[in-house]
Amino acid sequence: MHSDIDLPVPAVMIWSDDQLSILDQTRLPQETVYRQAQTPEVVWQAIKDLAVRGAPAIGIAAAYGLCLGARGLEQKSAEDALAALRQVADYLNSARPTAVNLAWALNRQMSVAREHCQSGLQASLYQRLCEEAIAIHRQDIALCRSIGMHGAPLIAEGAGVLTHCNAGALATGGIGTATAAMYEAQCQGRQFTVYADETRPLLQGGRLTAWELSRAGIDVRLLCDNMAASVMAAGKIDVVIVGTDRVAANGDVANKIGTLGVAILAKHYGIPFYVACPYSTFDMQTPSGAGIEIEQRGAEEVLAIGGRRIAADVEVCNPAFDVTPSALVSGFITEQGIIYPPFEESLSQWDNDNGASD
Repeated sequence: MHSDIDLPVPAVMIWSDDQLSILDQTRLPQETVYRQAQTPEVVWQAIKDLAVRGAPAIGIAAAYGLCLGARGLEQKSAEDALAALRQVADYLNSARPTAVNLAWALNRQMSVAREHCQSGLQASLYQRLCEEAIAIHRQDIALCRSIGMHGAPLIAEGAGVLTHCNAGALATGGIGTATAAMYEAQCQGRQFTVYADETRPLLQGGRLTAWELSRAGIDVRLLCDNMAASVMAAGKIDVVIVGTDRVAANGDVANKIGTLGVAILAKHYGIPFYVACPYSTFDMQTPSGAGIEIEQRGAEEVLAIGGRRIAADVEVCNPAFDVTPSALVSGFITEQGIIYPPFEESLSQWDNDNGASD
């Protein structure tokens, strides 16, 4: 499955012959290697290791992972099959705590499983879950394209666009969230420059975003994270577009560590700061960013690069995400258009109209 915009990057996931092939993004851009998953444990590890990453992509991976966990449940009673599947879903959901798409995809699969089993059809549960996982995957492709169409007008001819981390095709099933607007603007014939923060400590901007955009023929300049202020001060940035792993009901945004600093800088220099995401990333059950659990990762990610120690042997603080207050956000680019402040009102109305929490 792929978007009708051809992207020169490998498929993030391939579901074939009851097996999930997961592109190991920890080895990009030097190597293109797939992890073969036939059990939920392999999917869990791939999510935990960031072999698959990006909120939409890990949701899709989890949906397929639950399919793998459903094999062998055909002979169980409906009650026992659902209980076993719930254990697998809880296990997969434990891989990473911040991105809401993970729980969203698993909850959607479990809802399908309950309905199927309550109809006495547990013998075909595995097949039904596979159908739903494929539907989730295809839906993400369409959502990304719609996000791009709504976001593309924000990128004018000759614009400078700054992005942080990787919210591209490698983070989704389609053409990305933040990058979707860039690909659509390129398709519409506009020339512009993307400034990609390298995004320490794991360099998703340098390893993934810069690689992805350059292979697509987009003019991209790689920045160390601490260069963003200088580039903004020089007047080279017209708009910031980032992705997100979770949006609270008031519009607070949890995204890759460093996003908060970029948003503060954009506010200071009067640069619009947009967040691109599908409906599955809105968590209307969490009132504000204060209620979002921030994943803490291991010290070696900061102390070493590529397995080589670069720092003194000291204690490390390594939150994977930070929370950007809604007051710093100019708007959310969604598959149905751009949502503008005041966000508590506009998101509540949007949720009522579209069922974002379902």
